[in-house]
Amino acid sequence: MLSLSERVNVASALEDRAHEQPEQVAIYYPAGRGMDGQTRYVHYTYRQLLDESDAIARGLERLGIRRGMRTVLMVKPSLEFFALAFGMVRAGIVPVIVDPGMGIRNLKTCLAEAEPEAFIGIPTAHVARLLLGWARQTLKHRVMVGPSVPFAGPTLVEVKQLGTDGSAYQTAATHADETAAIIFTSGSTGVPKGVVYTHGNFAAQLQMLRTAFGIQPGEIDLPTFPVFALFDPALGMTTVIPEMDFTRPARVHPPNIIEPIQRFGVTSMFGSPALLNRVGRYGEAQGVQLPSLRRVLSAGAPVPAKVIARFAKMLAPDVQLYTGYGATEALPVAWLGSQEILGETAAQTDQGAGVCVGYPIAGMEAQIISISDASVPTWNAARPLPTGEIGEIVVKGPSVTRAYYNRPQATALAKIEDSEAVRHRMGDLGYFDAQGRLWFCGRKAHRVSLADETLFTVPLEAIFNTHPQVFRTALVGVRLAGTLTPVLCVELEADQRQLDRNLISEELCALAANHPQAARIQTFLFHPAFPVDIRHNSKIFREKLAVWAAQQLAR
Repeated sequence: MLSLSERVNVASALEDRAHEQPEQVAIYYPAGRGMDGQTRYVHYTYRQLLDESDAIARGLERLGIRRGMRTVLMVKPSLEFFALAFGMVRAGIVPVIVDPGMGIRNLKTCLAEAEPEAFIGIPTAHVARLLLGWARQTLKHRVMVGPSVPFAGPTLVEVKQLGTDGSAYQTAATHADETAAIIFTSGSTGVPKGVVYTHGNFAAQLQMLRTAFGIQPGEIDLPTFPVFALFDPALGMTTVIPEMDFTRPARVHPPNIIEPIQRFGVTSMFGSPALLNRVGRYGEAQGVQLPSLRRVLSAGAPVPAKVIARFAKMLAPDVQLYTGYGATEALPVAWLGSQEILGETAAQTDQGAGVCVGYPIAGMEAQIISISDASVPTWNAARPLPTGEIGEIVVKGPSVTRAYYNRPQATALAKIEDSEAVRHRMGDLGYFDAQGRLWFCGRKAHRVSLADETLFTVPLEAIFNTHPQVFRTALVGVRLAGTLTPVLCVELEADQRQLDRNLISEELCALAANHPQAARIQTFLFHPAFPVDIRHNSKIFREKLAVWAAQQLAR
């Protein structure tokens, strides 16, 4: 574990790779279609990526954007995005990264809280910034990634020209506890919060991932969540960016994922549950095989066993799909392979045990404490629970972030001081089994607290998700005549939505009768398409569903 004063800059690994393997391609990026209909790719070698980040880092400094300066980076995935990200971190500049899909109101709030002094963005981002007044009080510098316009400052091309002088750039000697980036949460349970990442956090994440999955230099990765791709150069992997809308992974065109895997011999892949579901359905129908893959990783929400089983048909027999557990504030926490899921834990999930997310990753400690909506200032004030009892999941380790930016109240609710370390309250509920595996039972904010018992979302929903016509369900609480009533919102499979819903409701009632823990659920509402998060298209916005359900029942 790094000491807080130790010098480390997570982007310095790019220099190592550029010196060790300068001609290896670092990033392939899709750039339209050729005459043969095949995707054309542009690329940077490691040497080119280092040179580009050199020029950007030096140019930004000469422009006045320097070490420690919070700088919004609002650029679509592209070669420029990666060069900018590495150039900024190498200079010690702090990227502020938000999901544009979080909504105009949330964007304005988040950018105001981040208090950025610089803004680097594409034309549409600058237009929105100007019209909506994003960070108007704090911005001092602006850079346009695209054509020159009067209100957006110098272009990225001009920045690189300013920073190109033929000499190697000296990466900033940042410390382990120095802020490396501010990355906003998806806001699935409230207004997004800016998570403060240090260089030590990033360095720990890299080591954990490398060790846990045996990642080797020279591998080829296909990440369908762009921020994760920033790890690849540090791990010595070649990144292949697929042709897709990264804000809508659930609508991806499956051949745009399958073709580059087969073309480049991709060895590692990350995909959200929604993306794996779509690609797996296509692959099963077409008999697709992906023999080059050595591992598939997924996170963002629980992955249904049927999605895992379907996607696994495309993999070699000894290759696993790993479902991960973590959060923006603490990643990774635990992982579990598909062989154990399909061979053992999925059957327990179907019976209401929750979703097994596996064993804590080396270097990460997880514990279960009693459920509370109040702050727990010190670890001595927490009450750890025994094996098998559901409570809050709390984690501790070198990748755990210590605070939210400009959110002292949120920090107080989410963090527990433990000597020199900080434990993070995941906001999730779960328990450990006798084998030391962690089971996920849903978000704390989503539990339905009735007068005589508490219902947990994920265990109950899994029981109803076994119905063959059901795609997914969501448990919410609706207050009727002053009494909180549990309601199950149901989304059917796309090709089953014309079926008799009264009949399906009766069958769901029968399922509930066979499981005592689900017997309290007697109200079923059918929803055409659940609202989900923009980042992974997998986390269900239960707060929105609760409002919808109340409206339906009030009619």
